[in-house]
Amino acid sequence: MADTGLQLRTLVTDDNTLELSLVDVPVPEPGPDDVLVKVEAAPMNPSDLALLLGPADIASGRVSGSAERPVTTFDIAPQHMPMVAARVGQSLPVGNEGAGTVVAAGSSAVAQALVGKTVGIFGGEMFGQYRVVPAFMCLELEEGTTAVEGASCVVNPLTSLAMVETMRMEGHKAIVHTAAASNLGQMLNKICLADGVDLVNVVRKPEQVKILEDLGARYIVNSSDDDFKAKLTAAIKDTGATLAFDATGGGKLADSIMLCMEMAAASEMTEYNRYGSDTFKQLYIYGRLDLNPTTLSLNYGFAWSVGGFLLTHFLQKAGLEKAGEMRMRVAREIKTTFASHYAKEVTMAEALALENIVEYNKKATGDKYLIKPWG
Repeated sequence: MADTGLQLRTLVTDDNTLELSLVDVPVPEPGPDDVLVKVEAAPMNPSDLALLLGPADIASGRVSGSAERPVTTFDIAPQHMPMVAARVGQSLPVGNEGAGTVVAAGSSAVAQALVGKTVGIFGGEMFGQYRVVPAFMCLELEEGTTAVEGASCVVNPLTSLAMVETMRMEGHKAIVHTAAASNLGQMLNKICLADGVDLVNVVRKPEQVKILEDLGARYIVNSSDDDFKAKLTAAIKDTGATLAFDATGGGKLADSIMLCMEMAAASEMTEYNRYGSDTFKQLYIYGRLDLNPTTLSLNYGFAWSVGGFLLTHFLQKAGLEKAGEMRMRVAREIKTTFASHYAKEVTMAEALALENIVEYNKKATGDKYLIKPWG
């Protein structure tokens, strides 16, 4: 095994630029409870792009270096530099999750038991050829599962499960979900169908409606339709959904969902109240596909909340036992419920090509990229 491995890095400099490059880094020795994983596949999630590209002006991109070691540079508008001031001069590794083979391990029995196994990891620094992590952070994939099949075994699967668990923990009975035809949205549909949970799916395009219809989804509304709010209100009233998860973040979609929840609740009131309904409505923003400010009109009655949702916070609240149950379900159903689909597989060098950056930065449904660090 080599002493060094390639790693993809992102660097913000004090001359208002962001630079992407591949660097050689030492392959660390695993500690007693650690394992060394040869990373074979790592997905590019929207959360990765926030660190990878930050506020860079993608249109300003230019490439230097060689085909094997490209260096891609972008300008950052001066007004956006305060957003990344804390990382100026730091060459940062990227990649929240991935999968690969354990090629070495520390002396503990838990670590040694994983040698030769294919594992999924949620540990950062996954856009590289090697990664050392504590053994307990690995999800051992079932025999016959490839690294590509298990690469997206944490972020989307556990987030979709966490949404359903949040519904149960907070006493709701149904869910509204945006960007519903995404990989995560398809997983959430499969979970809800299997677990008997009503789910209202919000999409933007007719072809996304078809994707969900083919999965057997019952409630699908297209935000591009003229009668979107009427259809959404009807679906919310039918399901009793008072919980929503919004991947869009910016714009008026969150406001529309909350208004429709209030209209559905108000339609059930037997007496007029100037303050609206007292039905509690909760919306969590868990993504920023739309970077515009979030617009809220606040006309949602007098029992509501809008907040942020992050998987790591949920897992801390749920506890080790529940998190373990969720992880085991993912491992069992990684080829069915939690199967991920990729528009393109690229090497790390190809991930720095401008034409690829433009495409995966769109964060479009069905356009997810997978990095294969070994080509």
